Amino acid sequence: MPKLAAFPKAYMDPLCVDGSMTIRDWIELAAALHIDGLEFYTGFLELADPKAWKESRAIAADHGLSIPMLCCSPDFTHPDPTFRREQIDREKQWIDMTAELGGNYCRVLSGQRRPELSPEAGLTFAAECITACLDHAASTGVTLVIENHYKDNYWDYPEFAQSAEMFCELVSRVDSPHFGVNYDPSNAYLAGDDPLYLLDRIKHRVVTMHASDRYLIEGTLDDLRCEEDQRGYAARLRHGVIGRGLNDYDAIFRTLSAAGFDGWISIEDGVDGFAQLQESVSFLRRKTQQYWPSNGNGLP
Repeated sequence: MPKLAAFPKAYMDPLCVDGSMTIRDWIELAAALHIDGLEFYTGFLELADPKAWKESRAIAADHGLSIPMLCCSPDFTHPDPTFRREQIDREKQWIDMTAELGGNYCRVLSGQRRPELSPEAGLTFAAECITACLDHAASTGVTLVIENHYKDNYWDYPEFAQSAEMFCELVSRVDSPHFGVNYDPSNAYLAGDDPLYLLDRIKHRVVTMHASDRYLIEGTLDDLRCEEDQRGYAARLRHGVIGRGLNDYDAIFRTLSAAGFDGWISIEDGVDGFAQLQESVSFLRRKTQQYWPSNGNGLP
């Protein structure tokens, strides 16, 4: 059965910008969710000190939690080769951080969709940079996972490989047992794609998952796309309680179970209160028990 982790979506600025929340605070809060692990983000202020890597792992272990996933946002599509080389070096450091935290999965992305970037150049840059990180990942026992992503909290432009076609093409260019997909169904909607269509195409390469549900507080997806070329997330975009939004989790989990998926599911919720995060955990616990029953036949 897949294990559940949580990502501190509601606490990014406190952990990454103003320091009003510590890693210990987040771990102690998340322990009340009765989940299996936590997904960390490289931007946590305390992680700038490598001593905090092992300390964070120990604090989590004291609360019965592991740290299986590290959320990273390398920007591999910059036209400057020196910049890309620096991003490769940063990703390798994040791979080391993942291993020190006790994790097995380190995220990669394609990079930002800069207006001057051609599709072929973006694909080439991203594939080359990801490939350049694979040997280092293999040496540490870490698997790189690329997410069908929307936008990092602190980026100016949305993800280059945002659309299903571009994402699948990029995934096809990297062939390694140390590389897989972190599937996020909500992000497919934001790309204008059907999440189940995307999942059917990459289901055998999915090794981790982000569970979320999205909605717009006003306007349409077309309105959202008009606001993408600005720093961070558009104000009209919201995360909601999982199971109440656009995603068909029965169909998603049925597909993943049939494909043999048994990895980590990291929960992105709680921006409107910790109680919502608890509701999302309860929903996902019921659904994973339904589609990954103890007899192992993968059927509800």
